[in-house]
Amino acid sequence: MRGRSMLPTLREGDLLLVRHGARVRPGDLVVARFADGTLTVKRAVERRRTSTGGVGWWLLSDNAAEGVDSRHRGPVAEDAVLAVVRLRVWPWPRVGRRLRAR
Repeated sequence: MRGRSMLPTLREGDLLLVRHGARVRPGDLVVARFADGTLTVKRAVERRRTSTGGVGWWLLSDNAAEGVDSRHRGPVAEDAVLAVVRLRVWPWPRVGRRLRAR
């Protein structure tokens, strides 16, 4: 994990265990690829239509003052949401509801 966009949930240097192909639910932390190829970790808020009419996700930072998210780039196509974060492995394990939206 790099950057401050997911504070206080995640911090720079956190190592995450993710599950590729997992079903995304609102409130989940996800790994996604923006259209420019940037990989990012954001919170999936809700399903929305993309500019092409496809199904996508509205992704937001937990720290609204930092980083780039759907407020800047719009919904992310569903097939660009690559994985769901299941566990923060390091510096100490954090799982389940502590990673979900508050």
